[in-house]
Amino acid sequence: MDDSSTPQAADDPAGADQADVPMAKRPKIRVGVPVWRTGKPDSVLAAAVDVARNAILSIAEVRQIGVHLGVRSEGERVATHLFESKMPGYGGWQWFAVLTRVSRSKTVTVDEIGLLPSAQSVLAPEWVPWADRVRPGDDDEAVQLAGLITAEIDAVAADDASEREQLLDQEAADAEADTHN
Repeated sequence: MDDSSTPQAADDPAGADQADVPMAKRPKIRVGVPVWRTGKPDSVLAAAVDVARNAILSIAEVRQIGVHLGVRSEGERVATHLFESKMPGYGGWQWFAVLTRVSRSKTVTVDEIGLLPSAQSVLAPEWVPWADRVRPGDDDEAVQLAGLITAEIDAVAADDASEREQLLDQEAADAEADTHN
């Protein structure tokens, strides 16, 4: 059965073939983003940057929290503040604080805090050849470390050789003693 013959399908551009509908008239589809999450954040919550930063300070040190990256609406009277993470090993991650408030109240409540990866943090850094990664001074440490390891290996090998010689001498002495008896 052809649905385009029904009056409802003919009047509905979403039901019509997308090739026939001009780009300007096609409905804007946001995959994965619910309609209630779009829009401007609550003005009281958006202004509460200090409240969000202080909440994050309960789980992080001052030096680990960077600049305020922005605020986004999560729904009616719910907003998330994002801050740059300056923790070593967490490049591209973002601290977040979800704030909320009761209707007609100016009191902001912290709902949730934490650390989230961003799109940049889950990507591996650009590959750099070994020769370009070595900095002046790195090779000195490597040579020193290699020298220490080599010396330790030589010492262990010398001890092993000495023990082997002693065992061979003992076995030879025991064999000679057995032949004389």
